[in-house]
Amino acid sequence: MQQVTAIGVISGTSMDAIDVALLHSDGHTHVVTGPGRGYPYDPALRARLLAVLADPAAALHDPMAELDEAVSDAHAEAVQRFIADFAIDRASVGVVGIHGQTIYHRPQQRFTRQLGIGSRIAAALGIDVVNRFRHADVAAGGEGAPLAPLYHQALATSLPKPLMVLNLGGVGNVTYIDDDTVIAFDTGPASALLDDFMLRRRGVPFDRDGALAAAGTPDAALLARLMAHPYFARPAPKSLDRNEFHAWAASVEGLDDASGAATLAAFTVAAAAAATRLVPGVATRWVVGGGGRHNGHLMAGLRAALAVPVEPVEAVGWDGDFLEAQCFAYLAVRSLAGLPLSLPSTTGVPHPMPGGELWKP
Repeated sequence: MQQVTAIGVISGTSMDAIDVALLHSDGHTHVVTGPGRGYPYDPALRARLLAVLADPAAALHDPMAELDEAVSDAHAEAVQRFIADFAIDRASVGVVGIHGQTIYHRPQQRFTRQLGIGSRIAAALGIDVVNRFRHADVAAGGEGAPLAPLYHQALATSLPKPLMVLNLGGVGNVTYIDDDTVIAFDTGPASALLDDFMLRRRGVPFDRDGALAAAGTPDAALLARLMAHPYFARPAPKSLDRNEFHAWAASVEGLDDASGAATLAAFTVAAAAAATRLVPGVATRWVVGGGGRHNGHLMAGLRAALAVPVEPVEAVGWDGDFLEAQCFAYLAVRSLAGLPLSLPSTTGVPHPMPGGELWKP
């Protein structure tokens, strides 16, 4: 396949911004990354989305058409601003990959929902759009997540293996790469539990550099109970909804602020370290993306738990702020070519699964 210039767009479960990135790729191993930038949601729209997350059952019901349209317009506006900010020739862009805003992910029920209307965004941009990346995988019995592994594999072509790529977003996920072997799954909580705890206790959106967690002591008994969650006994591949552990971790409310933060941070580290039991080899290096890579306390905990080098993805030349946005540009190129977006070893889908839906202006 020839090279395609693509724009990728995603808003993660934190809903702090819509991330947009440029990429040139043939959908295989040739990848040249471009700039990236985040565009914050309008506060009122973000508040509405957070309210839906607080009541996930609402995501199952229509009418949500107006909210879907608002999210679509916000994504289209972010792409428009990105094109203007970086003086991109609109005619050179072959496709825009829109992940959309996940509001409900229950693959066991064969259901996943991301807001973002492909036809509406394509019409607004005047550019082909691919969206609904997860739906074919989930419909076929896969977990629908994570979808970054094939992009990680493409980026890691020249890196020493085995390699583990850990993403610390709202939920943690890993990609184990050893040449043609790619295994991926969600590890457990990452930032979601701790961020929500900080908002409740301190009125701030996250624990900057893990300072509060570092000042506390994890509750060992509570941590052991958290790690007894049935999810950790499930074989890979497997995936999680952002709120999967919230009820399970409710007992952390009985702790003081520092101890609660320390326990939740230790839970994130222990969950990530448990991933080593589900892969066939010992990774010689872990590289970490997502907002959690900025948390010095989490990174120190991972180094202690894993006893191998643990570094932010920037150490291997990747852009940790826009890796996921780049991923959906890459997957959009693969979707145009009919190439698989997921594998049995990454989502549990029965066979390599193409996906995405194409919308023309």
